[in-house]
Amino acid sequence: MTKTPDQKNRKTQTLAIHAGEAPDPVTRASAPNIVMSSTFVLDEPVGFSAYDIPEEAPFIYSRWRNPTVQQLEDKMAVLEQAEACRCFASGMAATSAVLFSVLKSGDRLVMSDTNYPGTAELARNNLSRMGVEVVTANFSDLEAVERAVTPETVLVWGETPANPTTRITDIAAVAEITHRQNARLAIDSTFATPIATRPITLGADYVIHSLTKYCCGHGDAMGGAVLGSEENMRSIETDGQIHVGGVISPFNAWLINRGVATLPLRMKVHESNALAVAQFLEAHPRVTKVLYPGLASHPHHDLARKQMDNFSGMLSFQIENGANCAQKMMSTLEVIHYAVSLGHHRSLICWMDTDELMASTYSLSGEQLSAYRDFAGDGVYRLSVGLEDPEDLCEDLSKVLG
Repeated sequence: MTKTPDQKNRKTQTLAIHAGEAPDPVTRASAPNIVMSSTFVLDEPVGFSAYDIPEEAPFIYSRWRNPTVQQLEDKMAVLEQAEACRCFASGMAATSAVLFSVLKSGDRLVMSDTNYPGTAELARNNLSRMGVEVVTANFSDLEAVERAVTPETVLVWGETPANPTTRITDIAAVAEITHRQNARLAIDSTFATPIATRPITLGADYVIHSLTKYCCGHGDAMGGAVLGSEENMRSIETDGQIHVGGVISPFNAWLINRGVATLPLRMKVHESNALAVAQFLEAHPRVTKVLYPGLASHPHHDLARKQMDNFSGMLSFQIENGANCAQKMMSTLEVIHYAVSLGHHRSLICWMDTDELMASTYSLSGEQLSAYRDFAGDGVYRLSVGLEDPEDLCEDLSKVLG
């Protein structure tokens, strides 16, 4: 890693700016350069197999390693308190790298029954077709996790806060259950960011981020990251990154690296804005439920307070005849954009219908479906609260809610 002096003694806000970066040794440029070259001039012969890359290898080919991408990887590793990081072209590329590198036919994957839809569909449709046994469990119910994680389990995959219900998983407790069966734990921490939660310190083996979201923060670059120990990351690098090839563009890595520099500051405002909007919604007569970990009414508020240093900017809420309001939002909202994605500087909202998610993504039944409906009812509006003035956001919502 490129380290600043006394890096271990620096605070998060300082590390977000300086970790992984140093003045250019030739030009003395203060801001990091963008190295767009696909290949690099070598001083010594090298092999062409990814398995033969020495640990201290020079830059050879940008699908293997790139200076700009490495700056982002080093910064993310410092913030997450992980030994290593590998960056990818998207959050789903990062997710695929873990799943396809760790699992093989005949293995058992235990996954949270609510995940980012792309992850849920990849597991249920693609991994199952390839011979991986995929089992889901309610990760807010530790007894359910205990039943699901058997000696045959190879990987356990959780997401906290969960999309779109903001359900919280006790990472330390699930890590203990996982490791008792000699399995590995992966946590998608996109909603939380390393400012709120650092799953490695709580026992997770892998941390996954869609860098497209909060880490970029401006809705103008896609990327993903996987973090873990050097040992665990070796197969992620060779099998998931180099061989599958879902590498991030150096330009996108540069944009995201710039976004990470302001991540601690932005997350403070995302949190304070989200709390103000959540309180406004909770007091509104048309709103029947608000799900935000920072509210005392959230079912997992105590766990969130224990596990998260920041409650993030994601909330969900329900209103009477919720689906019927979507069209009005599209035509009436002026500050908030009706759009998918999250974690941008501007606020984004979209309707997530429970029946539609069950048909296309989650396919839950019995107790799992009942637990999901306890949170989401017939559906929720997922709101990514941005950096606008919270009074303007509440006024925008009031035009729709009446």
